[in-house]
Amino acid sequence: MAERDAARRAGPARHRPAPAGKHYEEEEEDALPDSDALPDSDDEVDLDKPRPIQIVLAHEDDHNFELDEAALEKILLQEHIKDLNIVVVSVAGAFRKGKSFLLDFMLRYMYNRTSPRWIGGNTEPLTGFTWRGGCERETTGIQIWSEVFVIDKPNGTKVAVLLMDTQGAFDSQSTIKDCATVFALSTMTSSVQVYNLSQNIQEDDLQHLQLFTEYGRLAMEEIYQKPFQTLMFLIRDWSYPYEHAYGLEGGRKFLEKRLQVKQNQHEELQNVRKHIHSCFSNLGCFLLPHPGLKVATNPNFDGRLNDIDEDFKNELRNLIPLLLAPENLVEKEISGSKVTCRDLVEYFKAYIKIYQGEELPHPKSMLQATAEANNLAAVAGAKDLYSKGMEQVCGGDKPYIAPSDLERKHQDCRESAIRQFRSVKKMGGEEFCRRYQEQLEVEIDEIYANFVKHNDGKNIFYAARTPATLFAVMFAMYITSGLTGFLGMNSIATLCNLVLGMALISFCTWAYVKYSGEFREVGTAIDQIAEAIWEQVFSKLFEVLRRRTIRRALTSVPRQRLSSNNNKKKN
Repeated sequence: MAERDAARRAGPARHRPAPAGKHYEEEEEDALPDSDALPDSDDEVDLDKPRPIQIVLAHEDDHNFELDEAALEKILLQEHIKDLNIVVVSVAGAFRKGKSFLLDFMLRYMYNRTSPRWIGGNTEPLTGFTWRGGCERETTGIQIWSEVFVIDKPNGTKVAVLLMDTQGAFDSQSTIKDCATVFALSTMTSSVQVYNLSQNIQEDDLQHLQLFTEYGRLAMEEIYQKPFQTLMFLIRDWSYPYEHAYGLEGGRKFLEKRLQVKQNQHEELQNVRKHIHSCFSNLGCFLLPHPGLKVATNPNFDGRLNDIDEDFKNELRNLIPLLLAPENLVEKEISGSKVTCRDLVEYFKAYIKIYQGEELPHPKSMLQATAEANNLAAVAGAKDLYSKGMEQVCGGDKPYIAPSDLERKHQDCRESAIRQFRSVKKMGGEEFCRRYQEQLEVEIDEIYANFVKHNDGKNIFYAARTPATLFAVMFAMYITSGLTGFLGMNSIATLCNLVLGMALISFCTWAYVKYSGEFREVGTAIDQIAEAIWEQVFSKLFEVLRRRTIRRALTSVPRQRLSSNNNKKKN
């Protein structure tokens, strides 16, 4: 089915530009220069041999992306182009849909645009960006053609034209974040984004476009106008020419119908269409026919024109100039200002840093997003059940309750909330839901801690703990100071007087905070210090005294019984 199903020539192929003035009327069989795989980021970029250069590297192990700054600078900071306004044409879409195949015809046009037969000879293999047959992906990250074309526009200005190839979306090795990052980066840095689709524009295509463009818009700073420029929907293998004719005009009518916002549409469908219109300054669509059975079924197909249907070649002759003819070139603009080659290097650096960081939310698949929302709703319902149960026991107007009774009620409400969470039908599987149950348990414990504090605030003795502790400290220091002064230990007495003074100042400050409501942080700090003294000193002291009292009481009972028995015997 189109180039997605086409079995293309195995192994990388490289485009060799035709010499100036050469037309394809002569079908030459020249051997292509040998070229290995794309250069690594550490290799020197050789600009004498035009070829695809990878500028955004995809790391599959951690699903991160890295910009090859040296390669990008060597291409875009050449003396003769660095100050020219740039035109960036990018092709993006799902993997194995013929994006690189299309870009190679763009290369043929750029090298032979003055020739009416730019499309090439019938027996010439298609070379340039790498492409091959099969179902596995070929392009990773983002690649650009190493030669930047300098074109004279009809108004006399010169512009630089850059062709960009992108990693296909939705392959078995890429996450939604990977797909969104590549699509967003290419859309943010291109002046024309070709959205490569197969057979039709389906609703999920529009939803993915909405997700990817929003991910790009998040990375951009303040936006006062539409953030992106031209989006061209390219529908491959169009099978309904009787409804909408091949080409731009048929595509325009088809796109208007697809993106029309109707009053009776669901709100979700309306929002998708409004979002797309709000993101792009110009929207277009081109309907391209199927390239033919030989392309789809021949495992040795290498791009020769005599294997491609005539309808496809005719529409290709219309499509490529529509994008790349000098009068149709769209210069890259950001925030209304035209971008030079030098500027684009800086924008690439800034954008890649944003996507390497953690400032942006990670886009998720529809299932994952739905499962998260489903589980979060179940967590919220369970928390609400717990809170209502606890409010009935120790809510705002309820009297103080013993801590042991509050703990017991907490355990009952907690178990009820967890049972309700488990009983709700949820998406994502058992392991996925277990994480949200653990989150629920943590949040319930936090709510319980607040209820404990609220309940303690109703205890008049708890409220008096701070002043009682400070009074106890002052009394202890006063007695100790007097005794140590009487015994001649003046240094200890002075220290006790110092602690006594600090306790008195703390008490006065605490009283003022409670009365006025000002400096609450100071009051909280005094409460915490007093509580620590109470827990570490006085409570332990009282516990020791209590145990000794009980022990003495228990030992005195046998003595009394023994003495009473002795008295009876004497009688």
